[in-house]
Amino acid sequence: MIYLDHAATSFYKPETVAQAVFEAMGTMGNCSRGTHGAALKSARVIYETRALLSELFHGDGPEQVVFTANSTQSLNMAIKGILRPGDRVVTTAAEHNSVLRPLYEMEKQGVELVITGCIGGELGQLDYEALEAAITPGTRAVVMTHASNLTGNRMDIRRIGRKCRETGAVFMVDASQTAGVFHIDMEEDLIDILCFTGHKGLMGPQGTGGLCIRKDITLRPLLTGGSGIMTYEKEHPGVMPTALEAGTLNGHGIAGLRAALLYIKEQGIDRIRRREQELAFYFYDQVRRIPEVRIYGDFSQKERAAIVSLNLGEEDSGQVSDFLAQECEIYTRSGGHCAPLMHQALGTKEQGAVRFSFSHFNTEEEADQAVQALKKYLE
Repeated sequence: MIYLDHAATSFYKPETVAQAVFEAMGTMGNCSRGTHGAALKSARVIYETRALLSELFHGDGPEQVVFTANSTQSLNMAIKGILRPGDRVVTTAAEHNSVLRPLYEMEKQGVELVITGCIGGELGQLDYEALEAAITPGTRAVVMTHASNLTGNRMDIRRIGRKCRETGAVFMVDASQTAGVFHIDMEEDLIDILCFTGHKGLMGPQGTGGLCIRKDITLRPLLTGGSGIMTYEKEHPGVMPTALEAGTLNGHGIAGLRAALLYIKEQGIDRIRRREQELAFYFYDQVRRIPEVRIYGDFSQKERAAIVSLNLGEEDSGQVSDFLAQECEIYTRSGGHCAPLMHQALGTKEQGAVRFSFSHFNTEEEADQAVQALKKYLE
């Protein structure tokens, strides 16, 4: 098996991740639900993971890191926790449905939604001038991805962060494709709320994710209930991070995420990113020479996510992906990738695209086999 679907979930993970989850299942109790050793072990592991994430993203401290199950939950918490009827929010055509669908829901409740487009045809470049023009005084929030899960194009979040700070808009960034691979500095990038998942570039278990929130930003909680503290109060505690973490946390998964973060810290983000990009460009340089191949995204941009999305002539992307899986045991992603507006911008709404996404654990030999498999399909 050759796994080239890491933009969906990282399949190859450090061995220490599985070891940490296994150990946690035999040693960790419920964080904040007792003072015995098992509960305290859970509390320590979870706090250490918050601290590692705050350090990684240059956040405002461990208490401003909130755990969720994934980016979708994080984005819902951020969007629905900030916006109210009558507010104005700006986003882009490059977004995943985890951003778009909550925003469409808020639009039905009276929020003004502005979506700016992309330019460059199959390059799928963000229209920065239109985006900046849309961020007017009075705009409540801007939500955008750090890198497209379809094209791999990386966005200039610092540029948009400056515009948000000038106008007073809350800046929310979806780091699903970049957390753990690209340097993200909430202070320098002027990010107010960073949403991330643990199971992609951070190489943690599925069911982990979170938000890093600037201290002067307050979100209405999406859920209320058990917290382990202030039991006799009728309202959910307002102290962070408990304010946004009703119910039992996924302590076992967070233990695995902690192990992954320690691995990333040891290896270095730059080393991981460079290796992923080397593999993606190695693959790209070969497939772009195949006459029938159409590639999407701006590959003049060297600092980009390790994603190569393509089509073979007019062939259905699902049929191509199925052939790769069934005949060659090469696993990719086809179809719409939960990015409907980006597919419209690229002109691939009906055909979809076959997405190859690389990990630093992949090899040149695997990329070569993927190229040969595409040629085999054409034959």
